[in-house]
Amino acid sequence: MSDVDVRAVSDAELPAWQRAVNTGFLRPLAAMSDEAVAHFREHVDLTRVQGAFDRGRCVGTFRSFPQEVTAVGGAFVPADAISGVTVAPTHRRRGILTRMMAADLAAAKERGDVVATLISAEYAIYGRYGFGPATRVTEWEVDVARSGLDPRWSGPEETGARIDLVDGAEVRKLGPELHERFRAARHGAIDRPEEWWLRNTGERASPEYPWQEPFYAFYRDASGRVEGLVAYSTTEDRWGGSRLPQNTLTVLGMTAATPAAERALWHYLCAIDKVVAVRTGWLAPDDLLPDLLPDPRAAKVVRHADWLWVRILDVVRALESRTYDGAGSLVLEVLDGAGLAGGRYRLDASSQGASCAPTSEAADLVLDVRELGELWLGDASVARLVALGRVTERGPGTAAAADALFRTARRPWCPDLF
Repeated sequence: MSDVDVRAVSDAELPAWQRAVNTGFLRPLAAMSDEAVAHFREHVDLTRVQGAFDRGRCVGTFRSFPQEVTAVGGAFVPADAISGVTVAPTHRRRGILTRMMAADLAAAKERGDVVATLISAEYAIYGRYGFGPATRVTEWEVDVARSGLDPRWSGPEETGARIDLVDGAEVRKLGPELHERFRAARHGAIDRPEEWWLRNTGERASPEYPWQEPFYAFYRDASGRVEGLVAYSTTEDRWGGSRLPQNTLTVLGMTAATPAAERALWHYLCAIDKVVAVRTGWLAPDDLLPDLLPDPRAAKVVRHADWLWVRILDVVRALESRTYDGAGSLVLEVLDGAGLAGGRYRLDASSQGASCAPTSEAADLVLDVRELGELWLGDASVARLVALGRVTERGPGTAAAADALFRTARRPWCPDLF
């Protein structure tokens, strides 16, 4: 639609833009108070906020912001994080999102971002823009009585370690350093700027959503160092007809820098009086939790979903930024309809590092940039993508050799929503 104007949003247009966001996500429009708009304005770069306007009415929204994604091996890679994407139901399928996405990705490429990221509300949309689902998450519900854990548990196994209940101020003080250690060790994780800690501990909560203080607990090792953090809430005390408490505890977030911290925090949560069920929140699909329980069947999967989607913008830097457990060489022919990252590249990888460069050699694998995004963090299988018809293998055994390079011992995990 040539009469729809796609452009950066002005300060005066921000209230209309936010109203359009709420319309797209089916949120209450009444939540958009002047206070909420002012709060958003303080923490957004308007040069990276796009709107689509039809005769002055905002009918499409899009914004991005800087982010760091942890690559396999621990490198922090600059990313273009995309959020707030909507198109009004009256203006769908008219190329509005395509125009906004093209402008944003071109700017990201010019800035030098290696990848773009998003969390997709609708699966079918983003593959055509070169994004692939690179991490997944699983949520379990634990039947505490069946778990086999000792309800009389009184503390961590490690001598001198302890669990302390703390408040939001203590979390803001010590949580960031813990998260930095965690994200350096877990590929797929993203950074948490200061604003994240202020917003998620109630110090600067959004006026759109009433703040309710959760419970916070630290795990400290024998030296007193914080190695784990959990935030959780519970249902109100439900006595029911049996006159016995029937409370469900929901984990809002857990960060553990060591397996000892993770084990101790789960045992702590499952041993809290009156709690009969623990909802784990979104965890990595290969989380330790089910097998930490004496009876793993007490943990029932209640949700499983794709999570962080990745779009490669710079193939050379993306493949050189990560580590590889094996050694070998591959020539990848990357197809990119947007013209941002396509080409033929030779990857030479070993445990000492990797080099990647454009080449004219014959390709071993032919794949779309979407599939490269899925493979980059080590979760997808090349052989499986070949079987699905989404990757072309030029020689026998190439897919298996590629999997030996790309796949990782632990699955990537992004604990954050944005």
